[in-house]
Amino acid sequence: MRRLSVLALIPLIAAAPAAKPKTPSEIVAGAPRSDWREIAAEDLIVFELKDGKKVVMQLAPDFAPVHVANIRALAKGGWWDGSAIYRVQDNYVVQWGNNESEKPFPAGVVAKPPAEYHRARKGLLITPLGSPDAYAPSAGFARGWPVAYDPKGGTANLAHCYAMVGVGRGLSPDTGTGGELYTVIGHAPRHLDRNIAVVGRVVQGIDHMSSLPRGTEALGFYKERTSDVPIVGAKLASDLPAAERPRFEYLAGPSFAAYLHARKNRQDDFFIRPAGGADLCNINVPVRPAPAG
Repeated sequence: MRRLSVLALIPLIAAAPAAKPKTPSEIVAGAPRSDWREIAAEDLIVFELKDGKKVVMQLAPDFAPVHVANIRALAKGGWWDGSAIYRVQDNYVVQWGNNESEKPFPAGVVAKPPAEYHRARKGLLITPLGSPDAYAPSAGFARGWPVAYDPKGGTANLAHCYAMVGVGRGLSPDTGTGGELYTVIGHAPRHLDRNIAVVGRVVQGIDHMSSLPRGTEALGFYKERTSDVPIVGAKLASDLPAAERPRFEYLAGPSFAAYLHARKNRQDDFFIRPAGGADLCNINVPVRPAPAG
């Protein structure tokens, strides 16, 4: 058989097609275990709705420590036992709690928390978004959270992205206790950033919230209390038996950096032109149930 010389092979090697970029899904699926960070059990709270439906919320103590401490105390004290979802505003928020009732707070709840609307940027390792942000000088991701920040002012805050959870409050100086909560179910209402304490996000069961009937009164409140969606109760994952504890982890490290780049520069077969950028809330930090073991 006639053999090709090494020189004759060079054009063939040079003509070899470039490796196809991985899709965001492929990057997530192929991420090594070292790039996943498990969420602490004390930072997960499980809300049980009627019919056994469950909503799991991750708390953000690094951003709103006093409000988060209140939420933990409220869960331990049974504050949400028998409470309800009473507001569902289309393309905006779902809100729940005891709706201005006279139910006393459990022990340990700070009645007037500080305005935890932002924190010092110092101590946060931020992966920059790399795209302009309409609501802050800069934006990116820290410890698995979407954050907006001011490099000159030295502050950072959680952003009101889809499924993020904030604290209902009245007019300033009221900051809310954490007893009344809401989660975003529509286009990110970033105008609320730095005006309300953001205390976490829903990591499982947001579909149970976003699929609820919309309220017909102003701001999406239900007109009749019979329309309210009952909440059986809420418990911290750390207070549940080990076999019943939900476990979740979020993507970090080099795999998240690659995922962020891929989301901003989609080169999947479907896409004709990569966008070359992204909105902060368009980059959903991958969160998944933690594997056993």
